[in-house]
Amino acid sequence: MVIKSVNLETVIGVTSKIPQNSMPEIAFAGKSNVGKSSLINAIMNRKSLARTSSSPGKTQTINFYNINDALYFVDLPGYGYAKVSQQEKEKWGKMVERYLHQSKVLVAVFLLVDIRHDPSANDKVMYDWIRANGFHPIVIATKADKINRSQLQKQVRAVRQGLGVDRDTIVIPFSAQTKQGRDEIYELIDSMVGQPVGED
Repeated sequence: MVIKSVNLETVIGVTSKIPQNSMPEIAFAGKSNVGKSSLINAIMNRKSLARTSSSPGKTQTINFYNINDALYFVDLPGYGYAKVSQQEKEKWGKMVERYLHQSKVLVAVFLLVDIRHDPSANDKVMYDWIRANGFHPIVIATKADKINRSQLQKQVRAVRQGLGVDRDTIVIPFSAQTKQGRDEIYELIDSMVGQPVGED
């Protein structure tokens, strides 16, 4: 899979204006320690462009990655991290909500959850919140390499049940280590933006 160019084009904070981009945007949301940066790096085919950190809750901005001058990957701030003050959480929440409301080119929101555990209350709130903002989240169940293959379908069912998803909601088991699920994500993005993101 070749992604020809990746560029961190725009970083916005709580007081910044939402950029009015013309190319399609795909947003990524998830709990602070769910492996969001690892997933974004894996699908951008870059080792460390999206910032991974040993201390969760580091992403306090919305980061726009220009992919092939054809679309944007939008990295939303991680939620649910206990060491962040309630006031900070509310600021991030308002920033994300502004983005969901104001982006005119957002075509999909990927919601990441950890496949090893039942979805948390925060995951469920985020899923419902994305739905309330008019989007149908695609669920990525991360860290699939950390469980036995025999457990995979059972855990996917637990994710579906815990979030209370519709029957037609897509849930993709994913591993940043083995790249399991990456091709499915590419195919979905290709179908949404109407052109290949990369090629073999």
